[in-house]
Amino acid sequence: MSSGRMSPRRSNDAGPKMTPHRGHVAALIAASLFAGLAERVLADEPIEIFDAHLHYNWEPKPYYQLDEVLALLKKNRVTGILATSRPNTGTHALMDAKAEGLQVVPFIRPYRVRPDIQTWFKDPVIFELVQDEFKRGYYRGVGEFHLSGQAADTEVVRDTVNFAVANDLYLHAHADEAALEILMRHNPKARIIWAHTGFGIPGERVAAMLAKYPKLWGELSYRSGITDGAGKLTPEWRALFERYPDRFLLGSDTWVPERWASYGEIMAGYRAWLAQLPPDVARQIAHGNARALFSGR
Repeated sequence: MSSGRMSPRRSNDAGPKMTPHRGHVAALIAASLFAGLAERVLADEPIEIFDAHLHYNWEPKPYYQLDEVLALLKKNRVTGILATSRPNTGTHALMDAKAEGLQVVPFIRPYRVRPDIQTWFKDPVIFELVQDEFKRGYYRGVGEFHLSGQAADTEVVRDTVNFAVANDLYLHAHADEAALEILMRHNPKARIIWAHTGFGIPGERVAAMLAKYPKLWGELSYRSGITDGAGKLTPEWRALFERYPDRFLLGSDTWVPERWASYGEIMAGYRAWLAQLPPDVARQIAHGNARALFSGR
């Protein structure tokens, strides 16, 4: 009776034996669809930004209340800030808030009032201010401070640079090339964040400075030449970003109320040209470099 045809009983047995296989395939398909959906959701979410040049000034009161500032940062997916203020009261408030999901990196501002910008580099009282503020125990740097040319070549500035190096602090310098060179001469171990990356100096000069000073990083607020009139990355700056992906930071520079009012536009502008870079480079500039600099302590 072995005709080669499968008996009805054996045929019926075949069905149940295949059920686990069909279930496994279905599970794999579902998992694949879920993973694809998750990837699309992440792709639609704006890239997180570390704002490495934020001022929360109190003169005599802040433009926004603290809860408004924190809400604005969250709305724009800013997950870290290099926080400074004039006087340092605003920075204290940001630190005390301990906002969830926000890394606050405090820097000592060597200014009590706006006129200090013009005189701090020759005022011994300012160096005392820096030393006193440092006693709070949480600062990671000094700045943003302003220097032009030979104004950097003073005892107060030299003492500030040496103090920063001795205490593992960064310097946030709004400086021209001449002043930057003097800062580095004061102490070759200095680590400097270059506010505005020279504003409008040619890209080749930026590249030369980055090559000469491995402990120099460029912060890009107010930096011209990054995009053309149509919002497209210029070849010069695309090449700079791809050559030095680990040396640039983003910042808002909220030094006046108008910058706070346009905060969302500033962040959207960054995201527009970040999207034109390779994803890994974009992530480094948007937040990765700042995280690397300020990790740890």
